[in-house]
Amino acid sequence: MSGAGVRGLVAIRGEVGSIVSLGVPIVAGLSASTLLGVTDSIMLAPLGPVPLAAVGITNAVAVILYAAIYGVLSALSVRIGAAWGGGRGLAIPSILRGGLTLGALVGALGAVAMLAVWPLLPFLGQPDEVLRAMFAYYVTIALLMIPFSVLTVFKAAFEAVDRPWLGTGFAMLAVVINIPLNYGLIWGIGVLPELGLTGAGVATLVAESLALLAAWLYWLRAPSMRRLRLRRSLDWREVRATAAEGAPLGLMYVAETGAMAVATLMIGVFGTVALAGNQVAMSVGGLLYMVPLGVAGAVAIRVAQARGAEEADRLRPITWAALAVASFWLVGAAAVLAIHGEAIAAAITTDAAVIVVATQIFLVFAVSQVADGVQSTITGALRGLSDVRFAAVASMVAYWLLGIPLGWMLAHWAGFGPAGIWLGFVIGLALASVALVRRFLSITRLPAAFGAV
Repeated sequence: MSGAGVRGLVAIRGEVGSIVSLGVPIVAGLSASTLLGVTDSIMLAPLGPVPLAAVGITNAVAVILYAAIYGVLSALSVRIGAAWGGGRGLAIPSILRGGLTLGALVGALGAVAMLAVWPLLPFLGQPDEVLRAMFAYYVTIALLMIPFSVLTVFKAAFEAVDRPWLGTGFAMLAVVINIPLNYGLIWGIGVLPELGLTGAGVATLVAESLALLAAWLYWLRAPSMRRLRLRRSLDWREVRATAAEGAPLGLMYVAETGAMAVATLMIGVFGTVALAGNQVAMSVGGLLYMVPLGVAGAVAIRVAQARGAEEADRLRPITWAALAVASFWLVGAAAVLAIHGEAIAAAITTDAAVIVVATQIFLVFAVSQVADGVQSTITGALRGLSDVRFAAVASMVAYWLLGIPLGWMLAHWAGFGPAGIWLGFVIGLALASVALVRRFLSITRLPAAFGAV
């Protein structure tokens, strides 16, 4: 190996620690948000396939809007990270205050948009018995977007200034509150009423709201937050700038999650059992996906900090280190899903037919893990460079022009059933990964790395 190659490996190895130290708490925080939905699935499973299917349909709609919110607000961690890396700490309070305003606005808009979709669901071929059972649950998950959005702003700020465990702690607080409250409101424990599916939604909304209140009070009172709460008037130019920077990434996540929602609706054509099996698989697959998504958040912040400090020679080592970390995890996850998928499904539900469907989908998810890691990591690096338009276009092509048509053909014409729908997405995702790597390499050629962005 040449001397340049050895130096490159040393540089990559040197960045692994920083990616792990930032990525682990980000993954934990994202997993905490996902665990709120997983808790609903696990605790509602004994009630039968109808509540599980109701959670699946609700999440299929909600995930699009949550993804858009997360995408738009993710620009905050990049903007704050660049300021932090560039030694411009006094600019951070203004960015944060603008972000809190933007978070409240996009959360409210997301809730309104989700409620507006409700009248359309009967026309999308979903089972009548599921729709009759889910209205109240659907409304609470829509309202959940408001505290989720504002709490996301706080988490982004804490992560960008190298205090990621702080945001994770508040996200975990929501889970800690949600588990007993969820159980109590579903089954009617003690003084709590027995609300079934509705109780799960109410518990999740209350838990997230209390976690946001705790984060808000900490920001207002803690001495360590003094630098982040320096008095600044609200700058609407900052709000618009953050929204403009985050919009392409929000669009990209909408393209991805919207396609996945369409896939769930396509699976609904196969019936309630297929929907329930898909929900079991998605609960686990969504939790596993938090690792590459968290690594993407970490690489975005580290790249933004290096960009702010004008250290262009660190851009590629940071990204390759993040890719190595994500790939190590996802290869292991793929093996677990392929070998133990049936046992995992059986741990969530005892319905034999649901287990069969979930196991088949787990096999497809196992194949997709590495492509997921590459796509997420490189997108995170491009995000840190404030270059996400290409990623948005690549995602729309991969998911909508390739994934959905291929999935339909594999499910119906090739006879793969519900698992075939997800197999089409794997093919589109692999092609998107190749395109994203080429884009990243083209804009990080020294010495023009900063000029390209």
